[in-house]
Order: sequence, then C-alpha cells, then structure tokens
Amino acid sequence: MDVIELFKKLLSFKSITPNDDGGMEFIKEYLNDFEVIENEKEGVKNLFIYKKFSEGDHLCFGGHIDVVPPGEGWESDPFTPTEKEGFIYARGAQDMKSGLAAFLWAMKNAQNFKGTLSALITSDEEGDAVWGTKYMLEILKEKNMIPDYAIVAEPTCEKVFGDAIKIGRRGSINGYLKLKGLQGHAAYPEKAINPIHQIAPVLPKIAGFNLDEGDEHFSPSKIVITDIRAGMEVTNVTPGELKMMFNVRNNTHTNKEKIKNYFDKCFEGLNYSLELKQSAEPFITNPDTKVVKALDKAIKKETGTTPKHSTAGGTSDARFFAKYGVKVVEFGVRNDTIHAPNERTTPEEVIKLADIFKDVIEEWK
Repeated sequence: MDVIELFKKLLSFKSITPNDDGGMEFIKEYLNDFEVIENEKEGVKNLFIYKKFSEGDHLCFGGHIDVVPPGEGWESDPFTPTEKEGFIYARGAQDMKSGLAAFLWAMKNAQNFKGTLSALITSDEEGDAVWGTKYMLEILKEKNMIPDYAIVAEPTCEKVFGDAIKIGRRGSINGYLKLKGLQGHAAYPEKAINPIHQIAPVLPKIAGFNLDEGDEHFSPSKIVITDIRAGMEVTNVTPGELKMMFNVRNNTHTNKEKIKNYFDKCFEGLNYSLELKQSAEPFITNPDTKVVKALDKAIKKETGTTPKHSTAGGTSDARFFAKYGVKVVEFGVRNDTIHAPNERTTPEEVIKLADIFKDVIEEWK
C-alpha cells in the first residue's frame, strides 16, 4: 500500500468527532509490528503505537483521526475521496488525514531508527480535547513513556508546500466582564448609573490594545473584544448592567495575572467583576532544538525550500506535549481549505510529506 492508497483509505472513514468509524483498528493492523497502548473514555478513542529500535531518543508523531462535520456545499461525497484536476477532495484531506497517512507510512517504511519511535493518535482533537491527547499523555507519564521529541502533523504550510513549520503556538485567554450600574429612566440620567457611559472612555484603552510588544517568534498579545451587550432594546430605559466578552491570544510574555492587573487599572473606581479562563497555554520550542533542525533539513532536501518558523494560528494538540516538556513542532500540508466545503489537497504534497517524515526518521542522530 503506497501512501496515497493509505491516505484514501483513511479518508473513507466517517470519523466525525469523537467517532473513529473503525479507523483505529485499521491503523493497528497497518502497523502490526508495533506495540499498542489504547484506551477509550467518554466515547473518545486514543491509540499509542510504539517500537523500541535501540537505546536513544523517543520521537513521537502526533495526530488525530477525527474530523469536523462536512456541512453543506460539497460537490462530491465528503467521505469518498475524489480525484479531480490534480486534487484529492474529502473531509480531512488537509486537517489532518494527510499528515496521519504520511507519518504512518513513514513509520512503516523507514529503515530503522536510533531510539524509540511512536505515534499518538486521538479521535477528539476537533472536539473538547479533554479525553484525547491530553488524557493519553497523563497515562504515558504514569508509565514513564513521555517522548523526548514530537512532530504533530497539522497542516502548517501557507502558500507553497514546505514554506512553514510551527515551533510554538499562542495561548488563548477568554475574558468575561460585568459592569454594574443602576437602571433608570432615560429622561432622568442623573438618577441612574449608566454602565454604557461608564465604559465609553475606557474602551479606547482596551479595544485592540497590545498587552506586550511580542518578540522574534510571537506577535503582541492583543485584547480583542468579541461582544458587548446591555439594556432591554428600548429607548427610554438606561441599563443596570453591561456585559463584555473578549479574547487574548497570549504569547509567553502575558498571562492572566497581567491581564487582571491591567483591567484593574482601567476600571479603577467602577463596580465591575472580571472572570478569566485560560483555554490554552502558549509554548515555544527553540529553533536550535534537534527536532526543528532535523525537520528543516528534511524539508530543504525534499522541496528545496527553507521553511519559516511560525507561531501563528489557533491552538493544536501540540500544546499538550509542550506541557510535559516535550520538544514539539508541527508540520503538514498547505492550510487553505480546512473545515471548508470541498476540502482538498494534492497527491504530491502527501507524497512529499511522507518522504520528509521518512527522512527525519532515517537521518535521526
């Protein structure tokens, strides 16, 4: 089975989160000479397959078999891979069954490895991600099997294949603010406390405000206001309370405490409450780390391109690896149709991705 056959087989599983549709059993059969640790919790299936070739580093490939629902607007069956005009169309073509096929094929076909080679695959990356990679890593820690290095095969390339890898990700902090006022008649503003009027002079200090300057790897941590609401949708009653929601995609220079301190300063003297929830932690892997250099070298060999080191985008399961001190990077095919109708990628990208992962394995020193 070549990598394109494998890719099409994986695409044919209707693995909408958290259902794997039999995909995990197929993967176990495909890599039947690897050891297996697996679990299922709250409908989520996790598979860890590994082989110790010799003493040395433990390199793990991370990925997910689950996909988002196909939605409307498809020109072909989203779970029947369709080749047309140089592309393969199916849900998960980019995110991320291309990456899954590439590293499974590389693990099966690479000649030896200096250390332990493994893959951690979940059916819950696109969902809440509570019982997926995060949970499986807890189990691996108990077994003293946390890898030294990891490559998560998410789609990372921007304009051409090979132009970008991710060496880190921003975190995500959600904010919920309530500003208390005193409801009253619009004709008697002196008898009310209008929270809309109170927040008006504060908004320029928070809307789009950069909490830090960023650095060579990260853009600044910006306050992005996503919702403001107050009142009863009438013209003659001033509101008694205002609610505001915001998000900060934070780098390693900003945390919840820094955000709280800034809001305390901006809203000093006002009756407000603030709740902050960190849904993802930021991380960065040093570009001089072994796994980054190995991936850079393999990409250059197969594509002639020197990839840029990016931290852009949302979150991924790489953040869970980083929490355990794993030196983790991400690399996969182009990212331009993920989660969209008629998601697609090219056979050439999948083949090159598999060859790059094979090179990394075989050239690991």
